[in-house]
Amino acid sequence: MSKRYVLITGILLFTGMLARGQQLPLYSQYFMNRFLLNPAIAGSDGYTTVNLTAREQWLGIPSSPKTHALSAQTRLLKRSYISRSTSVRKRIRHASRGGRVGVGGYLFNDQNGMISRNGFQVSYAYHIPMRISQLSFGISVNAFQFKIDDQDIVAYDPADPYLNSYDRVMFIPDANFGMYYMTKDFYVGFSALQLFKSAIKLGSEGENDYQLYRHFYIMGGYNYNINDNLSIRPAVLMKSSDDLHSFQVDLNATAYYQDSYWGGISYRTGDAVTLLGGVKFQNYYFGYAFDYSLSDIRRVTFGSHELTFVAKFGDNARRYRWINRY
Repeated sequence: MSKRYVLITGILLFTGMLARGQQLPLYSQYFMNRFLLNPAIAGSDGYTTVNLTAREQWLGIPSSPKTHALSAQTRLLKRSYISRSTSVRKRIRHASRGGRVGVGGYLFNDQNGMISRNGFQVSYAYHIPMRISQLSFGISVNAFQFKIDDQDIVAYDPADPYLNSYDRVMFIPDANFGMYYMTKDFYVGFSALQLFKSAIKLGSEGENDYQLYRHFYIMGGYNYNINDNLSIRPAVLMKSSDDLHSFQVDLNATAYYQDSYWGGISYRTGDAVTLLGGVKFQNYYFGYAFDYSLSDIRRVTFGSHELTFVAKFGDNARRYRWINRY
């Protein structure tokens, strides 16, 4: 078997995994940074937020998927003045920190076997405040480097001309779109990613095309306050691609104590059960998730592990009063 066919087999295995949800990075704690899945969320809560996520999937298996993402988002605020009458002769002017534009961006590295993607994304969002809610629209542009690392592949025929004809590194642009609606205790969003459906061609002859699929996400969640200290927050994330072969649902329920401690469980259809928990200290949030695989791969792996760190900056003047914290 030549290196050419080993390479093609590896790519086919890679794209086969993509069809099951690995063409884009997988996140178990998506509720801690929904911005990674929907550009309309940039600046939606009025905070300036920095997020770092590190995920090691199927620990114990060589060259298993690994994802690292660093993101930041904020609302662009403007200082204006509102004049209100308190009597016939007296008027009071006070500052307003309103602003409808949100911006954000992130850097990511996604490693899957001998395939790696390193890239960035910048996002723009526009937020429309309503009486007790907010409607947001967002777009983003991104680009990533698609790289094939074939150093560990042993070829039976080193003279195969294909070894010198295929592109080991490719640069691919793309774009995303999202909508997001939120109230004090409820949110729902829709996003479409990889809109360009870029094609990856291996080899100068262009005979091997690997199409990127559009991916669609629908997310929703609700905050149910049991008492002043305890709340339950169910959430759902539905994922699919336009080939209709990778539909998947994440069902999540998380309990929060004083908005500072949380623990929960999540079920990803056909894939895994996730246990998660975290703690908040001042403006900093630390989360951990452990995925227990439900497929036969659990026999050769120590599970998947994900760490998330979030830092939020900005006082109450930056926020609409009804917007809910984590």
